[in-house]
Amino acid sequence: MSVRRSTVLALCAAGLIGLGVYAWQANRPAPAPVVKEEAAAPAVDVETVAVVAQAMADDVTAVGSLVSNESVILRPEVAGRIAAIHFQDGATARKGAVLIEFDAAVQLAELRQERANLALAESNARRTEDLFSRRFVSQSARDEAASRLEVARAAVALASARFERTRIRAPFDGTVGIRNVSVGDFVKDGEVLVNIEDIATLKLDFRLPELYLGRLRPGQTLEVTSDVVPGEVFAATVDAIDPLVDAQGRAVLLRARLPNHDGKLRPGVFARVRLILQERPGVLVVPEEALVPAPGNVQFVYRVDGDKVRRVEVRTGARRAGVVEIVDGLAAGMQVVTAGQLKLRDGVAVRVVPAPAVAVAADRAG
Repeated sequence: MSVRRSTVLALCAAGLIGLGVYAWQANRPAPAPVVKEEAAAPAVDVETVAVVAQAMADDVTAVGSLVSNESVILRPEVAGRIAAIHFQDGATARKGAVLIEFDAAVQLAELRQERANLALAESNARRTEDLFSRRFVSQSARDEAASRLEVARAAVALASARFERTRIRAPFDGTVGIRNVSVGDFVKDGEVLVNIEDIATLKLDFRLPELYLGRLRPGQTLEVTSDVVPGEVFAATVDAIDPLVDAQGRAVLLRARLPNHDGKLRPGVFARVRLILQERPGVLVVPEEALVPAPGNVQFVYRVDGDKVRRVEVRTGARRAGVVEIVDGLAAGMQVVTAGQLKLRDGVAVRVVPAPAVAVAADRAG
């Protein structure tokens, strides 16, 4: 019995000890969890530029055609046979120079005859005047001699005009075109002989929409370019504005004047026109690549603020040669991101790196 009793007591003691251990484990405070420190995101490499203020022109572009300052097709007033041609095709000619002579034997003979008659009439008039002063002839004889003198002078002028019509002269300084006749040709009055163009100065005709009419005035500056002289810009000035607006196209015709002393441009050439309406100083601009479009026709830039970037919505204006006017949202001197925007969001840490150099000079040296 004693052995059995001892066994029971041992089992009870072991149970109590196990229950105590369980209670202690259940009520012991849980150990604090080990928190792993999250690694900071690496800074994003970006390229930046400063917002700058510069002068910018309000302008409008158009296309036009160049026209000779003066242009004439020479035609004879009388029919006749060509006796001489005094120019080379494409040569320059001075105003008043004889370009083409017609056979003028008859006209020259008539002119000489009338000059002889004039000389005789002048002699008779002097003699009559002398006789009248000495009371040998009457007043009517004196008047008759004076009248015959005036008739002779008129006859010489008429014969001279007829002779001059056989001479085709340059009406102004210019460049002669390609002739359509040869020596010996018989041409009728009004037949085309040759054209002559004054191209030292050219006219430029172009049209602009009527909404610009209130901002147009003579004397405004133009920049003209043409495919015949690639890469070169010519200066021109608005010379006249047509008072009539085209009702069909709702456009106004303008004429500008363009110096062409070196002869690089020719009449009839197609030209592109940039008309400067107003010069505006101190316009804030950024490169076009700094702008990031967003839904809703919104544009923003990333502005560098310390070592982070801030997304800034901007309002833009005119665009010129790779730069954009900033109307609102930025100030001069601020740094904006121009490369690396795809990895950015508001508040991201950045590291500014220099833009890669274009090794053009090195390539040429190599």
